[in-house]
Amino acid sequence: MKFLVDAQLPVRLARFLQSAGYDTIHTKDLPQQNATTDTEINAISIQQNRIVVTKDRDFCDSFMLRQEPYKLLLITTGNIKNNELEALFLNHIPQLFTLFDQHSFIEISRDVIIVHQ
Repeated sequence: MKFLVDAQLPVRLARFLQSAGYDTIHTKDLPQQNATTDTEINAISIQQNRIVVTKDRDFCDSFMLRQEPYKLLLITTGNIKNNELEALFLNHIPQLFTLFDQHSFIEISRDVIIVHQ
């Protein structure tokens, strides 16, 4: 799996995923950094087959209307400490990997994973 972590999430999450062996970039790694528009993020996601990891619900609208980005992981935990966010990924990455084989829009909260059709 390849990820593109959006600006509302910490760079630390991207580095954590990289250290776990996943090809991951954060918007801060892009030329426009955190000023990269959603349209540009969607285009990069599609060009590079990257799952956009975000808290931004605007991506839900673009996914539902235009099937952009390539795939979407919506984080709905509210405010969460970095250690807790990393633990959430560590505990659920195998399940997410399996789900993303067959689905394109997944939501994860502190307690549940929701697959959107």
